Amino acid sequence: MGTATNDQCMPYNGFASNPLTSSNVCVLVGHSIEAITSAVVLASLGQRVHLYADIDLLAQQIQQYSFEHHLQALWQMYVQQRVITSQALPDSAETLIQYYETANHGDSHVVSQSIHSDDQNKVALYWLFLDSIKSAWTEDGWIRAFNQSHQQALPVIMSGIKELGAVSALSERLQRAWVYYIPFVFLQDGDAYNSMLNPALWLLGEKTADSNQHLEMLQPLMQHARAAHHADIATIEFARSSIMAMLATRVSFMNEMSRLADSQQVDISQVSRIMGLDERVGSSYLQAGWGFGGNTLPTELAKLQQSSKMHSLDMPLLQSVVHINEDQKELIFRKFWQYFDGFIDNKTVMIWGGSYKAGSGRTAGSAIHPLLALLWSYGIRTLVYSDKAQGELAALYEQQPLLELISSPYQRINDAQAVFLISWSPRERLDIDKINQQAMPVFDAQNTFTRSQIDRLVGDYVGIGRAK
Repeated sequence: MGTATNDQCMPYNGFASNPLTSSNVCVLVGHSIEAITSAVVLASLGQRVHLYADIDLLAQQIQQYSFEHHLQALWQMYVQQRVITSQALPDSAETLIQYYETANHGDSHVVSQSIHSDDQNKVALYWLFLDSIKSAWTEDGWIRAFNQSHQQALPVIMSGIKELGAVSALSERLQRAWVYYIPFVFLQDGDAYNSMLNPALWLLGEKTADSNQHLEMLQPLMQHARAAHHADIATIEFARSSIMAMLATRVSFMNEMSRLADSQQVDISQVSRIMGLDERVGSSYLQAGWGFGGNTLPTELAKLQQSSKMHSLDMPLLQSVVHINEDQKELIFRKFWQYFDGFIDNKTVMIWGGSYKAGSGRTAGSAIHPLLALLWSYGIRTLVYSDKAQGELAALYEQQPLLELISSPYQRINDAQAVFLISWSPRERLDIDKINQQAMPVFDAQNTFTRSQIDRLVGDYVGIGRAK
């Protein structure tokens, strides 16, 4: 996505107006991918956006998500057009709010003379991304600033993953009626813009019941959602956590069943398809593999466990979900070790994919990290092809001599004694003929290969709950 903005070095002096867009502005506070995506989507809906963030962290986030090509292009365009303008986050929420109250009410004495009033800087809403602001503003400080504001009729939206009831508690401390909570259950890595513009599920928490009409600029998102529901904030928080925990549980359940399938010589991929035919079960999140990663599911499970401890509750099921997931990330290495009867020292292997899911460029929680650590402990050279995660892997392991990043999956295939698949895009065709030239074993941690592709392999195939 290039650099953060053209004005990241400008002094804090407010935003220039854009006569081509709405006179009202949506004020967003945060540097997360959710904040960036929300800014772009709001701009696409004809809104002017003022984004306040730690500029360095914003630039890092934009760079980290450079694989979001559509989002990247729109961000650059809206920044150039000044439909989106970013500024460094001021030291306090009070300073931020005072600027807009000066613009709206002409109270020039409440802010520094370096901040110029602009009649067009009328706020439509404030949107706080809690994960981003927690290190910059104290909770008591920003709540007090909003409570002392003259703009009590303006909506305040909060987003982020916190312990159960935390957002609801914040909303009660805010002395205004129009307070909302939007969880990003719909955001998909690799397709962030489209997944927000046309959300699969739109959840809205309301401090005041049936008040979503005060979020006029977000109505298109609510209307375009395939499913939508609004309720009190505490209920929406609980629903968010429950959804994410259920998805994680389904993944770990199938991974546990895959180990039993191995012992029975049954293809777990066929079993998951059969299970999906039962409408009571459904087909989503039933694919066995190395587990789940990223930030959302692990963070959600951690917050749920914190919530249970706060209330002296034991949640053994969720503990098992986490344990199975962490162990599953090492399973493909154990299969590799067993295949070669432990004689794996100083081999050369190829790894395809490194991100935590196909289509993403992020490696947080990906199985590639424990796999690389285990392989390197045996002095194994690793040739890694991961087009979207190449930059992140290079930065993480720049001092590792056993790592070589390659630009094509078949570039060094003649040098390898085995191939691992971690995350492979279904849009990228597997060339079985090239793999067969070496007749090497394939260790498929994602169960990417179809049954027909497996049958065509000359070498051995080792999947998760799948026998050749």
